[in-house]
Amino acid sequence: MLIIDDDEINRGILDNLFSPFYKVLEAENGRSGLEMLLRCRSELCAVLLDVVMPGISGLDVLRRLSQDGIISQIPVFLITAEAHDNIMKEAYELGVMDVISKPIVPYVVERRVNSVVELFQARKRLENVAEQQQSKLLEQATQIVSLSMGIIESLSTAIEFRSGESGEHVRRIHDITRYMLLHTELGDGMSEETINNIALASLMHDIGKIAIPDAILNKPGRLTAEEFEIMKTHTTQGAYLLEKIPQMREHKAYQYAYDITRHHHERWDGRGYPDHLKGEEIPVWTQVVSLADVYDALISKRVYKDAYSCQEAVTMIQNGECGVFNPKLLDCFLTVENDIRTLYHKE
Repeated sequence: MLIIDDDEINRGILDNLFSPFYKVLEAENGRSGLEMLLRCRSELCAVLLDVVMPGISGLDVLRRLSQDGIISQIPVFLITAEAHDNIMKEAYELGVMDVISKPIVPYVVERRVNSVVELFQARKRLENVAEQQQSKLLEQATQIVSLSMGIIESLSTAIEFRSGESGEHVRRIHDITRYMLLHTELGDGMSEETINNIALASLMHDIGKIAIPDAILNKPGRLTAEEFEIMKTHTTQGAYLLEKIPQMREHKAYQYAYDITRHHHERWDGRGYPDHLKGEEIPVWTQVVSLADVYDALISKRVYKDAYSCQEAVTMIQNGECGVFNPKLLDCFLTVENDIRTLYHKE
């Protein structure tokens, strides 16, 4: 871990906090920090970066890292006493993982940094598996795909834990999706294998949240317009991550996973994101996951709201309070919603 801060006391506090977990390197200004970062980039798991420093500022360092593409490979945390909106906005646009305000609260900083480092390391392990197994892909395709899918499922669950959830959200989305395709006309013409692959793909719908800063992901209040724009990128970031796992493309679930990950926030009237698809432009499997995601979010407690009852959730969905859905999709959902409730043991 690299700490770049011109204040010796701050460096000492952070060194003391993280030295039990990592080998800590220190730089007393932006120039030496940037040189050390470029020299040791392959060994670094995180960078803690002060904003106000003589010569090269923290934002200058961020601009260089963003320009070189390094910021997508190593999580960078901005630590500052001047958390002005313009600084935070530029920092997030440049790709900083999180902005931590001074004075530092040790246990908060430790948890936020360690959780992100763990997720980045999991992603690197996936990439390493892809590189190391490339030459053996033909004879070991089945085994590698199974391993990759297992890691993806674990990572999907880990992301739910990171956002304060129990980890059961992704499993419920899987079960709801599979049930609706098996027990309504939405799955007509689909084999059970196809339905199982779609359900498996649904586990990955929010995998792009690995790229969303904790400060936004776990914000208890309403997101600002700028924060919401960053949150929306989890769709494109997730699709990008799936593209970068070669073994995933060999799996029959890949085409569904990519589409679900990118388009599960599209809406029937074209007012969703990121591509503003509308109507039948949205594949039926993605429509099902989208509705399952909304239903589960409504009846589950989140950091920003209490749980609604199942009936309240149904009413809100029918009234269009959670976006516009395909009328046929809603009709099918209502025929099996009582059965779906048994997944929650609530009513």
